[in-house]
Amino acid sequence: MWTPTSRARHRRDGLRFASDVTDAEWAVLAPLLPSPSRVGRPPHWPMRDIVNAIFYVLRAGVTWRMLPDCFPPRQTVYGWFSGLRDRGVWESVNHHLVMLDRERAGRAASPSAAVIDSQSTKTTEAGGPRGYDAGKKVLGRKRHAMVDTDGRPLVLQCHAASAQDCDGAVPLLQASRSSFPFVEKTFADAGYVARRVAKATNIAIEIVRKPKNQIGFAVHPRRWVVERCFAWLGRNRRLAKDFETTIASATAFLYAAAVLLLIRRLARST
Repeated sequence: MWTPTSRARHRRDGLRFASDVTDAEWAVLAPLLPSPSRVGRPPHWPMRDIVNAIFYVLRAGVTWRMLPDCFPPRQTVYGWFSGLRDRGVWESVNHHLVMLDRERAGRAASPSAAVIDSQSTKTTEAGGPRGYDAGKKVLGRKRHAMVDTDGRPLVLQCHAASAQDCDGAVPLLQASRSSFPFVEKTFADAGYVARRVAKATNIAIEIVRKPKNQIGFAVHPRRWVVERCFAWLGRNRRLAKDFETTIASATAFLYAAAVLLLIRRLARST
């Protein structure tokens, strides 16, 4: 609920752009980013400027060519983005931030329960893998998410929208074993009722079904947290559609959005 107190905590007055990281947010993020190489030419642009430029593209939804002149050159920014993407840095940073935020909330660093769901989104003429989701009437891609019971993104993946939820859940569950091995139970909707999902890992799948007498919209136990997570990520205009040519870039922007969400939350708690 927005109150004068909460608005003051979230206000970003004094920054060049609202997407820029504050000193407190940079103090959380900087230790998790790769250190500059000890060999070769020293970097010309500070890493904080690079990160601010990437977050500007994410939040404003602009193309790389439309970066304002106050940022480093677009070739430099995209080069760093693609390098961080290919090295899995965004995913690694999100993993550390999730554990920090859970400890801040007084919970165990690694969750024992999770929730999974998917979101279909349209693609553009940029190309790349895509498909048609007949259920949602969407031509594009699916974003699959596993979140903890508070809605923090644990594992995020993208694939063609033509893939069924059951097919997308298998690699998602398997990928979670290396980063969050203590997850024992996952809540899901009826779209995940399949033997291949139940047997994909040793995680127990609990299906949360609609009440038989439900009329209209209703919030379902457990499942609503993953929908809220998609809403949080959707505040970034770059994610309004899937503009990326590659699945790797689409996934990297999802993790970057999760990182932005978590560093702001952690910075406000200090």
